[in-house]
Amino acid sequence: MVHNLDDVDRGILHLLQESARGATATEMADMVGTSASTVRNRIEYLEEGVIRGYHPEIDYEEAGFELHLFIVCRAPTAKRTELAKKALDLPGVINVREMTTGSHNIHIESVAVDSDMADETLTGIEDLDLEIISSQIIKDYHVQPFDHFGMDLFED
Repeated sequence: MVHNLDDVDRGILHLLQESARGATATEMADMVGTSASTVRNRIEYLEEGVIRGYHPEIDYEEAGFELHLFIVCRAPTAKRTELAKKALDLPGVINVREMTTGSHNIHIESVAVDSDMADETLTGIEDLDLEIISSQIIKDYHVQPFDHFGMDLFED
């Protein structure tokens, strides 16, 4: 089901992306020009499909995982979904993306406390018969709200 989003919905989504824990319904209502009860109702509606969940942004290095890896793999198209799900079960893997175009069709994000743990993850990926095309260490990760849910939707 596709949700038709209006400016209030997009404004709420922008604010939730900036700080899902920090924004109260009253503060969001003031920003998007509606009532707090409308904001709560809209969030409930958006949670029926648009909002998939609320997840913390973790500083893995601060948590003791000094290596943050990005691994690009190739999988046979017919087995791509199955292998992506299996890769998610490997130690240290935190994110797996399936690509529908191109031959580099599985992207894996992983964390490790040291190079031995990173090697264990890479070996696990190879054992799944995924071909590793490249692996890099991520220096930093930058996130922002999607541009179309921008500040132009807020009242002055």
